[in-house]
Amino acid sequence: MQLTANNPNRKSWLHVAVDCDFPIQNIPFGVFLTKDDIITIGTRIGEYAIDLGALHQLGYFEGIPLTDDIFMQDSLNDFIADGRITWRLVRNRIADIFDVNNQKLQANQAHRDEVIFDMKDIEVLLPVDIGDYTDFYSSKEHATNVGIMFRGPENALMPNWKHIPVGYHGRASSIIVSGTPIIRPCGQTMPPDASKPVFGPTKRLDMELETAFITTAANHLGESIPVNDAEEYIFGMVLFNDWSARDIQKWEYVPLGPFLGKSFASTISPWIVTMDALEPFRCESPKQDVEVLDYLKQDRTDNAYDIKLQAFLETENGDVNKLTETNFKHMYWSMKQQLAHHTINGCNVRAGDMMGSGTLSGATREAFASMLEIAWAGKKPITLKDGSTRVFFNDGDNVIIKGHCKNENVRIGFGTCAGKILPSK
Repeated sequence: MQLTANNPNRKSWLHVAVDCDFPIQNIPFGVFLTKDDIITIGTRIGEYAIDLGALHQLGYFEGIPLTDDIFMQDSLNDFIADGRITWRLVRNRIADIFDVNNQKLQANQAHRDEVIFDMKDIEVLLPVDIGDYTDFYSSKEHATNVGIMFRGPENALMPNWKHIPVGYHGRASSIIVSGTPIIRPCGQTMPPDASKPVFGPTKRLDMELETAFITTAANHLGESIPVNDAEEYIFGMVLFNDWSARDIQKWEYVPLGPFLGKSFASTISPWIVTMDALEPFRCESPKQDVEVLDYLKQDRTDNAYDIKLQAFLETENGDVNKLTETNFKHMYWSMKQQLAHHTINGCNVRAGDMMGSGTLSGATREAFASMLEIAWAGKKPITLKDGSTRVFFNDGDNVIIKGHCKNENVRIGFGTCAGKILPSK
């Protein structure tokens, strides 16, 4: 099926600013609350949210096999479960409806009033009911940096790292949508030179600049997904901040890994950008140093995406400080490999499951994607515009992640993934 929604020459009859993340070629999917307290599934073009439930009830998806209530729900799970053919039909139809040359909705003011909302008049919600969440550890640069800090350069990468996409099972219940405050977590820590642990708020609250992908129902229990079929089961991507309490994490992670240092909050951006929208931005993946086992071998080399990623710190006085600028294309293990490895033991993956990329650091300090790396475990503080310094985040700090792709024809973005830190309770 052709991706007609991707036509770079399309223009919308809705106004879209030049550097907007959401042109008519994007058409992401999300869930929002209207000013009349109605929850609906929608999409976004420019600074407008579009009610797909209303659009469907008015007959604009005629000919596409959709249940009557597919968009009148509080999550995208059922729509995602319908599969790639349905996603493409719907996305192509939306692009046609809002094309500048299509008068059907454009000329019908009564329908427009039912369907289109200013972004300032709606509240974005968590787009999926996330049943399970796995976080990978797939940036070679990040894994190397952390390994150097804790084990020295000679043992930076563990022996398994270049053979399997390392990951852990995270806590889905505390995944929150952008704009939700982050309450500083408490837990046990072991201060330097102490003989026993202490309890209190984390002193080392950190970000992890990541992306995440959302799956559809992919396999039955006991079955696995071949690596070269895996893309069929990936709906789209979001920005992801997997907040970390580094001091809690350091004390607890041996022998079973992250627990309270991670499970207090993880923030995602509200609009899921489809893999179809990202297709024009495919690029070569990093060359893998070790020959992988057959179940991880890919039949193409362009398994990465040129997604520019940035993180900012907004202080309480309103100053915005850029912390880092990196790129998704640095990820050593591809999403296809991650999903294939996740299911090789027969683990079943369902619609709405989420897989985090892991911290997406680049090769230089300017591209490090966590404060742990940027300030090198507290040894290299950064100075902000107001003269204050940071090694980790303070109460009142607002951490903002942004991401977009851009070529000579179009810009496709994710919006923002933000969270302001509040004092511990």
